[in-house]
Amino acid sequence: MLQIKNLSITHKKDLRVIIQDFSCVLNDGDKAVIIGEEGNGKSTLLKWIYDPKIIESYAEGHGERVMNRERLGYLPQELSAIDRERTVYEFFMQEPLFLEQTPKELGSLAKEFHIPKDFFYSDQKMESLSGGEKVKAQMLRLFISEPTVLLLDEPSNDIDIETLEWLEEMIVKWFHIVLYISHDETLIEHTANVVIHMEQIRRKTESRYTIAHMPYLQYKKERKEKFEKQEQQAISDKREKKIRDEKFRKIYQSVDHAQEVVSRQTPAIARLLKKKMHAVKSMERRFEREDKKMTQMPEEESAIFFKLGNKNSSIPAGKTVIEYSLDKLYTPDKTKLLSSNINLQVRGSEKICIVGANGVGKTTLLHKIREELISRKDICIEYMPQNYEELLNLNMTPVEFLDQSGDKQEQTKIRTYLGALKYTIDEMNHPIAELSGGQKAKILLLKMSLSEANVLILDEPTRNFSPLSGLVIRKILADYSGAIISISHDRKYIEDVCDKVYRLTEKGLFGV
Repeated sequence: MLQIKNLSITHKKDLRVIIQDFSCVLNDGDKAVIIGEEGNGKSTLLKWIYDPKIIESYAEGHGERVMNRERLGYLPQELSAIDRERTVYEFFMQEPLFLEQTPKELGSLAKEFHIPKDFFYSDQKMESLSGGEKVKAQMLRLFISEPTVLLLDEPSNDIDIETLEWLEEMIVKWFHIVLYISHDETLIEHTANVVIHMEQIRRKTESRYTIAHMPYLQYKKERKEKFEKQEQQAISDKREKKIRDEKFRKIYQSVDHAQEVVSRQTPAIARLLKKKMHAVKSMERRFEREDKKMTQMPEEESAIFFKLGNKNSSIPAGKTVIEYSLDKLYTPDKTKLLSSNINLQVRGSEKICIVGANGVGKTTLLHKIREELISRKDICIEYMPQNYEELLNLNMTPVEFLDQSGDKQEQTKIRTYLGALKYTIDEMNHPIAELSGGQKAKILLLKMSLSEANVLILDEPTRNFSPLSGLVIRKILADYSGAIISISHDRKYIEDVCDKVYRLTEKGLFGV
């Protein structure tokens, strides 16, 4: 059993309450997903549960953990700087139980994770692994440590569809407790039987959480029905209040007018009217008490809003965006052949997605396609990398990064757009380094929105967006009038946005 009692966490810098009086009990068999908008503190909550000391540099937490004999295993969202510099073998050597594993046991794990048997002993730097390979390495080391509680921060990021399906199966079959954060709606739908929903309402001035012991789709359905019922009741109450207040206003005016006219002539009647006015005022006070009990309109954290593309973003249907051929695709250091005989053609406003196993070279290929297009004068491209630090200056604030002119009017426009993306004033002035992955992704999306790009090159565009935002992002990208060349393992993105899907293999690029 894992129990959290009366936990409150406050951000030290802007004193924003991340979560207040949070209590939760999880037992063996519980597969609990933490959902919520970007920057709401999901990762902070997970870190505190693993080790309260981890968040001490930026947040203050007060509460109690009851773990009995549970052994916590934690998968962070990003590798530490030290681990990035280690070789794969050195990384596994950090786990004391690694040396106790037999070759047969390691071979069995390698087979489950779809990796070579000698992966554990590789002298390749962790930093040079593909995004999916990094996740697999961390998950493997976690399994070797024999935890009874898995705390997983975005385990679905950057792993290929086959491994995603394996991850789903692993979570479902895991006998013990799994508490995880994910933005992959398909994975959540297939695995979660407990939903922990963290919200920041009233312009992020008030925190709220909901714990529902039910599958995710059922939670969404019941939440929607509850909100609709509450909204209907609130409208009905408001309508009845208006009718009641109008009747009361007429009674009050009638008595008040009678008092004014009659009191000058008949003292006895004046006394009666005074009593009647007293009764009317008593009625008014009763109505005020009733009003406090009225059904309120439901408060829900709203989704992000922004526009993508303008009149210059359209591409004629017959225009060739790219006709790309590559005989050999090597790793960036030229030490390994990844694929060969690659051919890709994109015309007009086609939206294509490249899928494939982790480490096959999808991101490397996307970099080459970008290099091919960046010098073109007849098109305008914007790029979202898998590693946001390729483009973002982490020491700058979002406003500083997006402001190209230094003009006050431009800064005001940027702040307005950031507000539509659910940034608070404080977050607009925080260094980018202090923001969550989803908030960093929003900066790059806004950069695209402010440009006149008609070709977008996107490496895992939805990987850091909540289910609520992900739905909006997919709709905006599907409606975009330009071309999109992307990599994704997000099955809903592929289904909702992409016209064509290509699979990259060792033998080439093939239509799916």
